[in-house]
Amino acid sequence: MADALAKVPDVEIDPAGTFKYILVRINVKDGDVHKDIVRGTKDAKYHNNIFEKVNPAMEALGLECKCLGGGKIEHNTDNKTLRVFGESTGFGKADHSVSVEKMKTAFSDYEITWSDDTE
Repeated sequence: MADALAKVPDVEIDPAGTFKYILVRINVKDGDVHKDIVRGTKDAKYHNNIFEKVNPAMEALGLECKCLGGGKIEHNTDNKTLRVFGESTGFGKADHSVSVEKMKTAFSDYEITWSDDTE
């Protein structure tokens, strides 16, 4: 089952724009092996819309999900920058430092910053 965790990408976000994101902890059912993943899209009106898509997909792989919080991502492909900020009303603020570390792996040639700013 740990193989299922390894197959799940750490980061899946929209290729450009400013949009909501969530930090999700996924783990093997009845196990203590887990990892955190970042998901974000401008298609989501609310943070829970993202979780509503992630949760069934992870359950299909035999994994459990817990949303650790949310915020926003400003993705600028021209400047190769990612800015993480804000919080989710429903889930609270994600630990942006954890999210940024995940994104640094997926976007190694980007400048990635985070703040507690709301805008």
